[in-house]
Amino acid sequence: MKILIVDDEKPARDRLNRMIESLPNCQVVSQASNGNEALAMATSTEPDIVLMDIRMPGMDGIQAARHLFKMAHPPAVIFTTAYADHALEAFEAHAVDYLLKPVKKERLQAAIEAATKPNKAQTLQTNQQLDDIEPRQHICARVRGSLVLVAIDDIYYFNADQKYVTVRHSGGELLIEDALKALETEFGDRFYRIHRNALISLARVNGLRAENDSHQVSFDGIDNTLEVSRRHLSGVRKIIKKL
Repeated sequence: MKILIVDDEKPARDRLNRMIESLPNCQVVSQASNGNEALAMATSTEPDIVLMDIRMPGMDGIQAARHLFKMAHPPAVIFTTAYADHALEAFEAHAVDYLLKPVKKERLQAAIEAATKPNKAQTLQTNQQLDDIEPRQHICARVRGSLVLVAIDDIYYFNADQKYVTVRHSGGELLIEDALKALETEFGDRFYRIHRNALISLARVNGLRAENDSHQVSFDGIDNTLEVSRRHLSGVRKIIKKL
């Protein structure tokens, strides 16, 4: 089993590493000190299991776990934390187990053995059951081999084109492979569908105008516009009036 250790405290990482080295059929492939590093390491090393702290600077363990869940082959996540008050959040993020520090070797071994079975993230992803996932705070995209995180607050729209979805954000554009329907389900309270291939940010839209035989939505801060389909036009008008 390939294992990634994620903890912002080096002594904690070292202690877990020593315990894992004494377990059969286990190998530590990398270590990370925060959620951002964890995503990068998970992409490059493709671990079977991620042992992850929850309270870390920057992206915490819960947010990182939600991004790991979106990977093509999501690893099993086991949280290791000094605090018991995140247990519900941890299991909502599809963790296999939740270990309180100081972690005991026997509990660690039992958690790793449980993780050898198909994990909840893999099962849910296979069944396309994404409705119960708490919305992410970032979109994660791979750009030239590196992971790039874009805050949801910085996104203007999602625009689907065949296999990919273009994410237009304040710093430019990215391509992701998420299905537009899944994005609508996850971010439906912050984005609105204006076309079969487009979702717009309610916080970024600034108007609707007629152009020839079509209607276009415009945004604050960028020149891009998106066409509104006739099917969605009435709903878009109501939304913009409320804004």
